[in-house]
This record gives sequence, C-alpha cells and structure tokens, in this order.
Amino acid sequence: MRILIIEDDESLHRILRRRLTEEGYATDGCFDGREGLEYMETDVYDCIILDWMLPEIDGVTILKDFRRRGHHTPVLMLTAKDSVMDRVQGLDAGADDYLTKPFAYDELSARLRALLRRNSEKRQNILELADLVMDLPAHRVSRSGKEIILTSKEYSLLEYMLRNQGQALTRSQIADHVWNYNFDYDSNIVDVYIRYLRNKIDKDYSNPLIHTVRGYGYVIKDESEKQ
Repeated sequence: MRILIIEDDESLHRILRRRLTEEGYATDGCFDGREGLEYMETDVYDCIILDWMLPEIDGVTILKDFRRRGHHTPVLMLTAKDSVMDRVQGLDAGADDYLTKPFAYDELSARLRALLRRNSEKRQNILELADLVMDLPAHRVSRSGKEIILTSKEYSLLEYMLRNQGQALTRSQIADHVWNYNFDYDSNIVDVYIRYLRNKIDKDYSNPLIHTVRGYGYVIKDESEKQ
C-alpha cells in the first residue's frame, strides 16, 4: 500500500511517515499544497493524508481540484478546525474522512485501514491462492497450514501480488505500489525481495506460486490448475 502525506508540521509529518513505514506502508511526503497537488496528479496512491492548513495552496482547494479532475483516491483530512461547519466543508470538498488535531496515532491508523478496505471491491479479509493463505486482520501468512514469518516489506509485496494474482506485473508496477517516490529504478531491489519471498513461500513446496515473466516481471499464480 502506498500512502501520500501532505502535512507542513515537520514533527507530525516525520512521526506519521515513521509509524506508517513501520506498519509496512510505502510513504511519500511533502510540506506544501502546490507540491502536494503535483504528487497527487503524477503518482498513484492507495490513500492520501491531507492537512487542511498548508502553505501555497490550502488542503480544501487542493482536494476540490483533485476531485474535479475525476480522481477517486480516498483522502483522510487532518485539521485543527473542529466545528461542525468545518467538518461539513471538508467532507463536501471530497474528503472521505476527517480527523481533528490533536489525535491518537492508533485512531489515524484505524481510519486509514477502514478507508483502504472501502476503496476497492476487491479488498477482502482473507487472500488465498492454492494452499497459501494471507489473513489480513491477523497479519498472518501460512501455506499448507504452516505459518510463514515475513518482514513488513515482504508482507506488502505478497499482498500486492495476491491482490493481482494471475496478472503479470512489471518491476516498475511493483516498485510503485510497495516502495516510495525515492525508489531507485536502476536497482535490483524488487528482484532481491522476490527472491526472499520465493525462499519463504515456494522453496519447500512442489507447486511454486511465484513465476518470472521473462523480459517483463513477475506473476503469482497456481499453475497446477492447468494439470
């Protein structure tokens, strides 16, 4: 999951990026409205955390413009404004949820998960392929009933692939959804993490699920179904 944080309070911005990264999200961040709108328009995000009061262009103006252009990415708005009319204005501008500062990080995290669940009809609590099971609420992965321990980045990579199972994914597509804006596309980090996953997901099983699409990228699928 890839999250954009547009927040000019440097301390809060830093905390949000650190905590979200620890939870396994890929994060990009910026500190003013003009740059934020550029990020929103040029990259694909699963959710955007947007502050109301920003330098250059305020969050409500950004959001109205973003929605007017037909974008439907869920947006969680942050603000110190706490009157009913302020909340109504934020939601009418196109926010999917609204959180008043100061807030507990656990509440932001829960609201973010709720937005991500609602965003896609494909989202499920359990992702399965053959005997591989990913239990999202429990943050647990198993194959043939045996639990597999993954790092946060491995978990994010596997989740993205399972949500797109059967679809060949380029390295760039994988990087865009699992890493952040600063990703070095000339590096082999995607291949390295695919190898890590294969060692944990496929190594001890006769039916490998992660396959290389030569000259293109990778796909996760159950080829035993053809037999």
